[in-house]
Amino acid sequence: MIIFFDATFYSSLIGLVFLILGEIIRLIGVAYAGEITRTTKRLRANFLVTNGPYAYVRNPIYLGNIMIYIGYGIISLALFPYLQIVAISWFIFQYHVIIHLEEEFLEDKYGEAYLAYKNKVNRYLPKIKSYTSEFNRDVVPNYLEAIKSEVPTFQSLISVGLISVLFNVVFR
Repeated sequence: MIIFFDATFYSSLIGLVFLILGEIIRLIGVAYAGEITRTTKRLRANFLVTNGPYAYVRNPIYLGNIMIYIGYGIISLALFPYLQIVAISWFIFQYHVIIHLEEEFLEDKYGEAYLAYKNKVNRYLPKIKSYTSEFNRDVVPNYLEAIKSEVPTFQSLISVGLISVLFNVVFR
């Protein structure tokens, strides 16, 4: 993206809105699901989360990631919109594979409760009406733990943001 960097004030402002919204969605998702969301070695789920952001979309953290990447693309305006289309297509392909494995795991572990949830809540696009069920477990979000878990994401957001601003100042 840096090679084709062509940011403007407005692209930076609009992209920043996407970055912030994406991180807010991620943070809330992590607050409800816990630090287990950072696990990359094997699938685990201590309980089925169907409230909070998970009552509107099954994968809020991935949705947040995609919004963050779209934000970076809008900020940079690098080969806009072609690079963004390719990147979003790659994310959707990659997440589709990961999500398929996660869904198989959750179906095996939670059976009918997960299937009922899966049939009512979209995979990628949030619904306006929240999901409720007798299977819902009241999960209390832990925002302090979520913030601690999100430190690497915050560092990445700040680093790329600073690089973008620096690049815009130096090469404009």
